[in-house]
Amino acid sequence: MSSPADTDLHAHDDGQTHGTRKSYLIGFALSAILTIIPFWLVMARPVADANVTAAIVIVFAVAQILVHTICFLHVNTTSEGGWTLLAYVFTGVLLVITIAGSLWIMYHLNTNMMPGMMDTGQASTTP
Repeated sequence: MSSPADTDLHAHDDGQTHGTRKSYLIGFALSAILTIIPFWLVMARPVADANVTAAIVIVFAVAQILVHTICFLHVNTTSEGGWTLLAYVFTGVLLVITIAGSLWIMYHLNTNMMPGMMDTGQASTTP
């Protein structure tokens, strides 16, 4: 039972789309599935190679980000004329560039700056 304060809280018309109970339940079910499968992959170890398992877990994580974005944040092409989706994609591109650049820098620092690398003369010639 809702009180008048609850009614006032949700009585706004800001032009934003809100999810339905069905969309929230679908999002919850997909999120649970996308969490349980990677957990099972790590705990039961059905895949022998740890790198393959890590790659699969990353794919499930990205899928879960998409589910949360669509089902819970309601980011789509119709909200605010598509600007929300465009801002979200721009943020994703910046994150990918930042993470990939950081990993690239750390890999080359590890390859070229580790102690003992100068003695053997095996420093990498990659830029």
